[in-house]
Amino acid sequence: MDYLSEYDCTDPLSIEAYSQRLIGKSFREIWDEEDTRWTNLARETTMYGVSDVSEAKRNKGNLGQIIEEKFFHYKRNNDPRADFHEAGVELKVTPYKINKNGTLSAKERLILTMIDYFQVVNEEFEESHLWNKSRLILLVYYLYKKEIQYNLDYRIGYSKLFTPPEQDVKIIRHDYYIIVSKIQAGKAHELSEGDTLYLGAAPKASTSRDRRKQPFSAESAKPRAFAFKSSYMTYVLNNYIVPGKATYEPIISEESVDSFEDYVVEKIERYRGCSVPDLCMEFGIEYTKPPKNLEAILAYRILGIKGNHAEEFEKAGVVVKTIRIGKNNKIKESMSFPTFRFKELVQEEWEDSTFGNYLREKRFMFIVYKFDEDNVLRLRGCQFWNIPFGDLETEVKSVWERTKKVLQDGLQVIEVNGIRRNNFPKASENPVCHVRPHALNAMDTYELPDGRLYPKQCFWLNNTYIYNQINDDIKLG
Repeated sequence: MDYLSEYDCTDPLSIEAYSQRLIGKSFREIWDEEDTRWTNLARETTMYGVSDVSEAKRNKGNLGQIIEEKFFHYKRNNDPRADFHEAGVELKVTPYKINKNGTLSAKERLILTMIDYFQVVNEEFEESHLWNKSRLILLVYYLYKKEIQYNLDYRIGYSKLFTPPEQDVKIIRHDYYIIVSKIQAGKAHELSEGDTLYLGAAPKASTSRDRRKQPFSAESAKPRAFAFKSSYMTYVLNNYIVPGKATYEPIISEESVDSFEDYVVEKIERYRGCSVPDLCMEFGIEYTKPPKNLEAILAYRILGIKGNHAEEFEKAGVVVKTIRIGKNNKIKESMSFPTFRFKELVQEEWEDSTFGNYLREKRFMFIVYKFDEDNVLRLRGCQFWNIPFGDLETEVKSVWERTKKVLQDGLQVIEVNGIRRNNFPKASENPVCHVRPHALNAMDTYELPDGRLYPKQCFWLNNTYIYNQINDDIKLG
């Protein structure tokens, strides 16, 4: 029987229609259905490069291989073209999860293709290997569940063609050139997913020591791949793949914009110097009973967003932070981040630490307000920011490593005048960040490695550091 006759490999819609048979099946069922064609299981498993179930569990990539070879019946190869090149369709198999509140999210970023540092600097976006692999994708989403022991038992929930919409393509193209320009500047070793919005340069190495040569610097760089960020894949799942899901409001609706960030900054800039009471009046917000996060809400209203979620921010995973500068040109509050679990942190290595990855991957939008001489809070502007490579890999790394050592050695706690003090890194000891409590009260705790309970802590970026990161034309101009 010619299995390829079950679908037309030159027709994207035929490929998509055939893929609907995957929905509801586990990878094991797909495997077993194909086994009827084989009487010798040893031949079967050898052919597909999987010696047994436990090997399949260790090699996540084999899930895609199973779909390719056992469902679509074509042999995996190293052809640089799209998987179904006659139809221009790339196949991607990727996990999603159901959160505790019932919402769906992508479990991870979607790897598109490895970055060849020497080749990519000579490629225009439209002719690039990346665009060839991402212009039309058959997305096969399978449901990840922590309690499932073997990857073969994951079930496929969705299978649908996806092509990035026009405005997304503009942002993806802009992201592409940000990555390429950094490589052209001899800074491939400083690439970070926080540099960009939808498309990231994701680490892709067997070990943390793996390095590759780059064209314009003698310093070697980590192997990286072009990838759609997990935040973008979550948005794709909920708004393009799952039927009937409502979308968030877009900042850009009809007009064509080449640089999304420039567009946002310019819109906010139009209200520069306006007081918070005047902005509340402009956008119909009761100033005498202000909502929580008033300053952020005002920025959303300026951008035309009625709620507090913008489509582009959700896709990019942009973290919106409001900053108040006093009339003395100082920021009172440091910037907090999610709490960390003590027992989990001591099991991590810096290269793949939760906090390190958070800062590597996130892009922030600072919305800056400043008190004038009459103590009236006024909008100063906004800027997009991600932590500089040098600050992350020196000062932040130092604080993280010291925090880990404090936990490994046993947290020291003493009481001075009724106040408990510990030996976590202090703001006075590092120019960039520190550790301090981020708990509701003394009873809001996590367990230390030695079994004691201690109030939740988090990493904070120092207020003085944040002030220095703000553009001078915003804070001083």
